[in-house]
Amino acid sequence: MTARLLLLWGLAAAVTAQDAPLQIHDREYFDSESVDVLVYNNRYSGLFSDSKLSGVELIHHGVRTGTNGDVRLSNAPEQWDPTPEFGERAVDREAGVISATSAYPDYDFEYEVETEARPEGGVTIRVVLSEPVPEALEGRAGFNLEFLPSAYFGKAYLADGRPGQFPRSPVGPMAWDEWMGRYEPQPLAEGATLVLAPEDAERRVTIEAHDGATLALYDGRNRAQNGWFVVRSLLPAGETGTVLEWTLTPSRTPGWQRAPVIGHSQVGYAPGQPKSAVIELDPAADPAPVVTLTRIEADGTTTEAKRAAAEPWGGFLRYQYATFDFSDVTEPGVYTLSTGSETTEPFRIADDVYGPSLWSATLDTFMPVQMDHMFVNDRYRVWHGASHLDDALQAPVNHEHFDLFAQGPTTDTPYEPGEHIPGLAVGGWYDAGDYDIRTQSQYATVSDLVLLHETFGVDWDETTVKQDDRYVEMRTPDGIPDVLQQVEHGVLQLQAQYDAVGHAIPGIVEAHLHQYHHLGDGLTKTDNRVYDPTLDSLEVRGDRSGTFDDRWAFTSKSTALDYGSIAALAAASRVLRGYRDDLAEKALQTAIRVWDEEHARLEPILFRHGNTTGGFLPAEELGAAVELLLATEGDATYADRIAEMVGEMEGRMFGFAAPLFVRAMPHMDDGFRERVREGVAEYADGLAEVEAENPYGVPVGMGGWGGAGGALQFAMTNHILHRAFPDLVGPEPALRGVEYVLGRHPGSDVSMISGIGARSKTVAYGMNRADYSFIPGGPVPGLVVVQPDFPELQEDWPFLWYEGEYVIPMAPLFLYAALAADDLTRTAR
Repeated sequence: MTARLLLLWGLAAAVTAQDAPLQIHDREYFDSESVDVLVYNNRYSGLFSDSKLSGVELIHHGVRTGTNGDVRLSNAPEQWDPTPEFGERAVDREAGVISATSAYPDYDFEYEVETEARPEGGVTIRVVLSEPVPEALEGRAGFNLEFLPSAYFGKAYLADGRPGQFPRSPVGPMAWDEWMGRYEPQPLAEGATLVLAPEDAERRVTIEAHDGATLALYDGRNRAQNGWFVVRSLLPAGETGTVLEWTLTPSRTPGWQRAPVIGHSQVGYAPGQPKSAVIELDPAADPAPVVTLTRIEADGTTTEAKRAAAEPWGGFLRYQYATFDFSDVTEPGVYTLSTGSETTEPFRIADDVYGPSLWSATLDTFMPVQMDHMFVNDRYRVWHGASHLDDALQAPVNHEHFDLFAQGPTTDTPYEPGEHIPGLAVGGWYDAGDYDIRTQSQYATVSDLVLLHETFGVDWDETTVKQDDRYVEMRTPDGIPDVLQQVEHGVLQLQAQYDAVGHAIPGIVEAHLHQYHHLGDGLTKTDNRVYDPTLDSLEVRGDRSGTFDDRWAFTSKSTALDYGSIAALAAASRVLRGYRDDLAEKALQTAIRVWDEEHARLEPILFRHGNTTGGFLPAEELGAAVELLLATEGDATYADRIAEMVGEMEGRMFGFAAPLFVRAMPHMDDGFRERVREGVAEYADGLAEVEAENPYGVPVGMGGWGGAGGALQFAMTNHILHRAFPDLVGPEPALRGVEYVLGRHPGSDVSMISGIGARSKTVAYGMNRADYSFIPGGPVPGLVVVQPDFPELQEDWPFLWYEGEYVIPMAPLFLYAALAADDLTRTAR
């Protein structure tokens, strides 16, 4: 065949592949080698409204660049704006059609979004109505499709051929919208045809509106920093049937394959530990690629340390996997892994790889930054001032709030709704990337800090904490272990709740939505003066003001919350002795009193709402019993209850409860120990099932929140069980849990601990997310599986909370897991 014929044959094949129709995958989405279109595989969260994870979505050359293809009621909807209620979804493989029905019940408005594969590629999107758009929504209801800003920054667009450029910072006109009652973005461009990124073959998308409809392009970041670029067409009034039709044509690359991901620990490995990289491969790639481990010498030269074909593992999610074992390489040094054209960042093999350089930033930077009610200084930088000194007003009754808080039919306190509750402006951490004090997070953090301190004896001291002055100074040792000062800070808030109202409360959170999504210094959220409704709005009188900016305390009583809180107080009483004897004794006496009160009650108080009113009641009670048993050095009251509960926790719950039972064993009889051993043996058998589920040997979270916390809990649980029963549970599961968060996971090789490892999540959802920045040592939820099968951890967009939001309970989990890895590898040495 001549060269010219070969060229023509190649061009014809490329055109054929580009124009071939998308196929409906077995997992019910439109699929091709370089483009996938999801159609309502994911749906709006009923808890957090718009999560940028619903409707028609586009996965384009391995990146989810489009989402929220749906009928919406504004140009650039914010997170808390109305979202439709999902109805039904239908898949017609023969016709190549996926459709879904949804509704806005408040407006008696139902509609169908129908998507159909086009013979020449792309999809047709239709909005179908059986009844016309309600009069109240005429000029309001439109079909929107949103595009990830970080995928388009600096790229061009064409609107009917007129050129424009996607801005890095939000620009564009705003105009008052009477119906929305706010300023709304106005179009950057309009036309019947819109081409995004015409210059970029991997991001080019062509959208055509038919039958006279107009496409408008908006910058949603003009409404909120977490907004996306929005393409929108209004639905016509007075029409039924197909009232809007778009053609969506993403560019496709014939023969495209996703580059391999070499999943490995970004910080490295101890010489003697098992070392295995997981290679994530395109379904069409060689299932056994050759992988090379290269040693980098001091003069920059390289030496091949190992080279072999990876061992095929099989399929998981949408990819295939292989493993490359290099456990036999033990010489300390700097290494990289490579396969094909992909090479990792350098990592170490060293005895101290799990030392303080791994975990100290979490303890001496991230945790201080999260401290509420304190001025936090870091050399030339102030992270935030002493915030929320006006805490807190009694929340109104029968009120369901945002962020999973609610108040029941009574206050369960001596205070009237809106009345100031004194004594709560002390201690506690910002729960997450927002600023609320979620009690469940507080007590989990305290309990795990105590556990790691008692297990490993951490005496790291790099932070000065002056509670009386509400002052924190980083990089300045004060002679007191940082762990103890963090325990103290959490206990001060937990104890304050009992002092103020007599029981644990769900938490303290902003009264107003505009404060809830506040970014930056927490000091600027309130005026730090107690609200006094008798004063004018800007009037100040002493420590009171007429500005209603105070947080609300949600105070409904819950037995589960009390058990969780007194578990933390009892645990803290042990480690605070010798440092804060007064606080230690008060915490213990509170824990004993509340335990007695709960067991004198005929029935537990089961007030439940969201995730703010305590965990699974038996598990919370068991935690309280174990911590009180240890704090009282074996009091029979608690030993007897623990003995009863070992039977109640058999089966599915035993894996969760096993670490608590193990910790109780020194104060229990031989029969109890044998029952625990039997349960751990059964649990250990189940570890083989975990290893068979995926190539990482760690439970991969499949829900709507990243799985890093689950992996760290897995590491902690297995370390505790290994120490108690080394013949039943080996060290490997705990080490795998640590490696998972440090980069050996699906989707990417990024460390889920900000600033830790050569590549980490450094555009994260913290208080400084609007700056596209991070908090050193902060753990993020990490990888999420976008249903049905797409592993995602966006590296360059900080506003997906389910992947990038810091949450305070993960900090001690990571500290424990890192210290456990050091313990296990040091023992091996």
